[in-house]
Amino acid sequence: MNREQLVVIGGGPAGLAAALAAAEAGAREVLLIERDETLGGILHQCVHDGFGNILFGRSMTGPEYAQHFIDELPRQPAIRVLTGTMVLQLMEDCRLKAVNRAGAFELNPGAVVLAMGCRERSRFQALIPGYRPAGVYTAGAAQRLINMEGLMPGERVVILGSGDIGLIMARRLTLEGAAVLGVFEILPRPGGLTRNLVQCLHDFEIPLHLSHTVTFIHGKRRLSGVSVAPVDARGKALRDQERYLPCDTLILSVGLIPENELSRRAGVIIDPLTGGPRVDQEMATSVPGLFAGGNVVLVYDLVDEVTRVSRAAGRAAARYLAGERAAAGSLLLEPGENVRALVPQQLRLPLQKGRKIDLYWRAAAEIRGATAALYGRGQQLFRKRLRAVRPPEMVHLQIEPSLLEDFGSGEKITCRLAAKE
Repeated sequence: MNREQLVVIGGGPAGLAAALAAAEAGAREVLLIERDETLGGILHQCVHDGFGNILFGRSMTGPEYAQHFIDELPRQPAIRVLTGTMVLQLMEDCRLKAVNRAGAFELNPGAVVLAMGCRERSRFQALIPGYRPAGVYTAGAAQRLINMEGLMPGERVVILGSGDIGLIMARRLTLEGAAVLGVFEILPRPGGLTRNLVQCLHDFEIPLHLSHTVTFIHGKRRLSGVSVAPVDARGKALRDQERYLPCDTLILSVGLIPENELSRRAGVIIDPLTGGPRVDQEMATSVPGLFAGGNVVLVYDLVDEVTRVSRAAGRAAARYLAGERAAAGSLLLEPGENVRALVPQQLRLPLQKGRKIDLYWRAAAEIRGATAALYGRGQQLFRKRLRAVRPPEMVHLQIEPSLLEDFGSGEKITCRLAAKE
C-alpha cells in the first residue's frame, strides 16, 4: 500500500475540488482519475451562466467555472492527472483496478475520494411504453449535441419532466429555432429551481403542464409523435383524456441518479433516501479510507455546493492520510417531519469546536413560512425560520457544534421542517 497516495475518482467539479483541497491540506501525492479525455465533466456542455454565484460572487458559464479549477492544478505539484482512464473495480481496502490505452493496472492507495457524479434516468427507468425510434434523448444528451457537437436533435420537441436540465434545454432549443410544444410534469409541482422556471419557460412562453405524463411513444424508425394524458393523485394516467401530439423529438428530464456502482462493490453503505453513500460531516463513508463528495452523495441544486462539500472530502482524506483515524462514535441524524432526504446522515464524534456543521435537507412538500428544527432527547435544540421550502430547492443549514456537545455516540437527532408555529 502507498500510504501517502490519495486517489480521486472523477475529474468533474467534485473531483477537481477534492483534489485541490487535499493538496492544499498537505496530501503529498494526489492522483486524479477521469474517464473522459478532458477534465471538467458535465460543465463543458453547460454553456448557460449561473455558476459561481455563491463561491465567487459572479455568474459564470459551466466551462468558465471548470477552467477556474483546472488552471489551479499546475500550482499544486502534488496532483497528477490521468485522463482517458476508467476505474473498473474498487475494493474495501481501497485497492482499485483501472484501464486506459496503456493497458490495465492496479493501485493500492492510502485513501480514495469518490467523485463520480450522477447520471440521468432513461425512458426505461421512467417506464414509458411504446416503440424505440430515433428522436428520444435524455436532456443531457440533447444538451451535448447542441452545445458541443453543433447538432440539432429536432424541430418539434416535447419535453417530459421539469427538472433543471430539461427547463434549460427548453430555452436552448427555442433559441436555436425549434418549436417546444410543452413541458409535461407528472407531479403537481415543478421539479426545477424557480429561477429556471421563470427564465426558461415563462420568459419564452413555453407551456408547462403539471400532473401530466407521456403515455406512449409513436414511430418505428423516427419518432412521429407522443401520446400525453393528465394523471390522477396516484400518478395513474387518465386514458379517457389522452391526446396525441405530433413531434420529431422527445427529451427526457426525469431525474438524476448518483453514480455508485463502484461504491457498492467496495461495500459502502448506501442511503436509500439519497441513493448515495451514508456520510458524516467529514464526508467519510462507512468504509475506512473512502470519502465521497458532490453528486455521488446527493444530487445538489448548485455546482457551488458540490464544490463546497467536495473540498471537505478532500481535506478529510488528507487528514486521514496524515494519521487521523478512528472516531469516538457518531450521532445519528434521522429525517423527521417533511424531510425527504438529508446529508450528512451522522456526525462524527468528537465534534470540532469552532467548525460549523453543514446540513443539507430535501423537503418532502412545499411550505410557505417554514421552520427548520433539530430535536434530541425530546427537546428542540435548533430552530431557524425560512421564507419557504420546496422539494426542488435544497435547504442548507449551518449549526454550531456546541449545540450537540452533550450528546453521546448512538444518540439520535431528528431533523424537521414544519409550518411556522
